[in-house]
Amino acid sequence: MMMIHRWRRSGEFVRSACKSLSSLRPEHNSMSPPVSGFVNRYESKGKTFQSNAWNDHNRELDLGRNLGMMQQYKSFGSSSASKVQRNPLFSSLEPKDVSYFKEILGDKHVIEDEERLETANTDWMHKYRGSSKLMLLPKNTEEVSQILKYCDSRSLAVVPQGGNTGLVGGSVPVFDEVIINVGLMNKVLSFDEVSGVLVCEAGCILENLATFLDTKGFVMPLDLGAKGSCHIGGNVSTNAGGLRLIRYGSLHGTVLGLEAVTANGNVLDMLGTLRKDNTGYDLKHLFIGSEGSLGIVTKVSILTQPKMSSVNLAFIACKDFLSCQKLLVEAKRNLGEILSAFEFLDNNSMDLVLNHLDGVRNPVSSSENFYILIETTGSGETYDREKLEAFLLKSLEQGLVSDGVIAQDINQASSFWRIREGITEALQKAGACYKYDLSLPVEEIYNIVNDLRGRLGDLANVMGYGHLGDGLIEPYVYEWTSKHRGSISAEHGLGVMKANEIFYSKSPETVALMVSIKKLLDPKGILNPYKVLPHSFFSP
Repeated sequence: MMMIHRWRRSGEFVRSACKSLSSLRPEHNSMSPPVSGFVNRYESKGKTFQSNAWNDHNRELDLGRNLGMMQQYKSFGSSSASKVQRNPLFSSLEPKDVSYFKEILGDKHVIEDEERLETANTDWMHKYRGSSKLMLLPKNTEEVSQILKYCDSRSLAVVPQGGNTGLVGGSVPVFDEVIINVGLMNKVLSFDEVSGVLVCEAGCILENLATFLDTKGFVMPLDLGAKGSCHIGGNVSTNAGGLRLIRYGSLHGTVLGLEAVTANGNVLDMLGTLRKDNTGYDLKHLFIGSEGSLGIVTKVSILTQPKMSSVNLAFIACKDFLSCQKLLVEAKRNLGEILSAFEFLDNNSMDLVLNHLDGVRNPVSSSENFYILIETTGSGETYDREKLEAFLLKSLEQGLVSDGVIAQDINQASSFWRIREGITEALQKAGACYKYDLSLPVEEIYNIVNDLRGRLGDLANVMGYGHLGDGLIEPYVYEWTSKHRGSISAEHGLGVMKANEIFYSKSPETVALMVSIKKLLDPKGILNPYKVLPHSFFSP
């Protein structure tokens, strides 16, 4: 779901949400020096949770204050609660540091150029901007290990970066953290055509992996609008979902193993390729979705699927959201094993795309309140198409569908996807908007859209769209989401944007355990600071 500002009153801030899935998205909150300590206080909407585990580190923070370390702040978003203080325990970059990195990486892989740093410091939505003075481009795991070992010894904060396609400021510096971009680590290491297991480096672009697999007769289980820019390491680190989660599930299920480097430079080899391995704790899951805060993912092994020869896509109009819900249930029941995507958008989203993107038209003859894209993928072209046609005819007779069309060729299919994936591009052209990444039970998804429209009136244009099959939508109020047992982060992570809001989805006791894990793997807190966990942990 998303909301475009029409108007803002003094002191009144309206927030909404929309998420980027556009393959044609534009290429590529404000924040400045480095950090390390945590404090032993958890604050969550009137709740305070005390943890004694952090007392020793607090003494270090007090020492830092007594030494008169300069405290720096950055503010972002619309709330004073979003102010972040630079951790005074982090060192600032010195010439000797740059010299060391040039020794191990070579001059051309140590970036100090202001223009290139400007791009690396800024997220693609131009919402978050850091002030890093250095970007490092390691070529292999050993170089990542050497970088982190040195940075940990010097208390230099770092931010791992891939394609920089996220929505929550997770891949850009908050202050002057050293950027470690893994884009040069882009090799496919192996592919087993019997098991379908792909092993590759973290800097591989998702679309390049899909192209490679296509030549082998396989497909990636992950498909995103940003596939032309995003890296598989970043996908894993944020546990990205994408357009076909309904078919293949999340990366927690398809990633079989990974390699990661922890803050002290230790390389954790968990690069298994087996689907069954119950030897102790399955530690790879700690790094899937941890946003580089526990370690930098350097290699991934992932289970891919055979490419099916038959793909069909239908664009359907529905009168109300209840019909959309019923259609989803019936699609799962009647299309079963061939159902691969189920996307929805409302009439406001359709109007936005039609008004702001050239060459786009509504595939159905009449305007309706809701639209659904249903994709099927199977091995029998005639059987699959007849099955989809029979399902749509039955849905029409039941009154669930008011109109619809099936793509006749690849060009029509591309034009259908252009509508769904073009929403983000249209939003960028329409004006200021706030993008979130929330998930809710399917039956609750559109209730929040209606609720926001009622509360905001003419203040904003509220739109709903997303992956209906996995309960994802992009909008609105965290409290509403929490009340209805939703998640404030469906697939982009928490980053700096939502770190303070984690308590809407997780209990204080759960967050306390997360902090303990963070301290164990990254005692000085140098890995992607100010992200994932509440900012109070990084403040003296």
